[in-house]
Amino acid sequence: MKIGILSDTHGSLAYFSKAMDVLSDCDMYFHAGDVLYNGPRNILPQEYDPKNLVEKINSIENIIFSKGNCDATVDEKVINHPILSPYAFYQIGNKKCIICHGDNNKEEFIEKASKMNIDLLIFGHTHVKEYKNFKGMIIINPGSTSLPKDGTHSVAKVEILENDELDVKFFNLDTNEEINVET
Repeated sequence: MKIGILSDTHGSLAYFSKAMDVLSDCDMYFHAGDVLYNGPRNILPQEYDPKNLVEKINSIENIIFSKGNCDATVDEKVINHPILSPYAFYQIGNKKCIICHGDNNKEEFIEKASKMNIDLLIFGHTHVKEYKNFKGMIIINPGSTSLPKDGTHSVAKVEILENDELDVKFFNLDTNEEINVET
C-alpha cells in the first residue's frame, strides 16, 4: 500500500498536477490542508486556479483532507470529499494515521497522538519538510506543493511494507527526483 502525502496546495493547479504525477503509483492520498486559497499572508502561487483545481480534485477517488487555516466552509460545497477538522483519522491494516494541518498546538497534538498509539502523524502548515520518529510514531510534513518556505516544491510518499514497516520518501516536484530529508 502506497500513500501520497501532500499539503498546502493553495489553489495551484500546476503544482497539484505535478504532485499527482509524482504520486501516480499511490493507492490513496492524504492532504494536510490549505487546499484552494492562498490566504492574506501568501503570494499567489503559480497557476492559481481554484476552480479548475476543484475539478481535478473531484476526479480523484481515494483522497482524505484535513482542514487548514486557509480552508473555508464554502470549499466543502464544491469539493466532493469531506474536509475534516481538526484532524482526520484513518486506519490502514494495523497502521493508525492522523492527518492534521498543524496550525494549533502542534507539540501538544504530537503528545496526544503518541498516547493514542498513532503510527503515522501528518502535518502541513509550515511549508517546510519534516520527517522524524517520536517514540515510534513517524511524523511527516511533506512541505508545500506550491509555496515552499524551504525552497523546494515537494510531496512525500509512504509505503507500508510487507513486514508492516513504513518506507518514507520525499520528492521534488520540479525535478521528480527523490530528496533526502534528515530525521
